[in-house]
Amino acid sequence: MYRVVTIEETWDVAKDVRAFRFDDSIEFTPGQFIMAWLPGVGEKPFSLAWKDMIVVKRVGPFTTELFKLKEGDRLWVRGPYGHGFTRKGKRIALVGGGIGIPPLYAFARKNRGEFEHVTLIYGARSEDELSLMDIENYVDEVVITTDDGSAGRKGFPTEVLAERKGEFDQVYACGPEPMLRAALRVMNYRNIQISAERYMKCGIGVCGSCNLGKYLVCRDGPVFDGFQLKGLL
Repeated sequence: MYRVVTIEETWDVAKDVRAFRFDDSIEFTPGQFIMAWLPGVGEKPFSLAWKDMIVVKRVGPFTTELFKLKEGDRLWVRGPYGHGFTRKGKRIALVGGGIGIPPLYAFARKNRGEFEHVTLIYGARSEDELSLMDIENYVDEVVITTDDGSAGRKGFPTEVLAERKGEFDQVYACGPEPMLRAALRVMNYRNIQISAERYMKCGIGVCGSCNLGKYLVCRDGPVFDGFQLKGLL
């Protein structure tokens, strides 16, 4: 069932990344997603960055049209769908890459003060693609990596995770699949939850387009415990 929301505010977060804030709140667990529909254009899934916000990277025809929306325009949404993150541990790491920040942002914001220490390890290709928003307000430490060394440390977030994994009793990760695969291996599939990405059409486990081995990402995920994906990712 769709609900119609009005865009109350939109702003640029990074290069080709924009936030959209709605006039309506959606009760959700960080890691869950909604399906957003533009009549005559199509429908795409987006992780919720907050109960009234999505953060979108422009990558194709749908997101190009979405970027044309301005304050007062309408968007059709349904959801939330899927399983979100489960709060575990006391000293945690949030590991993100590229546009993988929204569910981690939501998790950090919703659980502010619930952990002894929260470290964000976040990487992007270059400084202008960092989509941090104001996440520093909800974590204790931010470690930045960029592929080209234009900000923070040159390299990848999983390299930092490999060096410091002994500090964390739970890891939460979202980003490109190669990064997720590396994070799973660094943690030996233990004490890690990941938000997986797959092409989704229906969002409710009917069409099967988002299959990941024996799982459907929209229905069984998008958040999985690491051990669930051993041998699959």
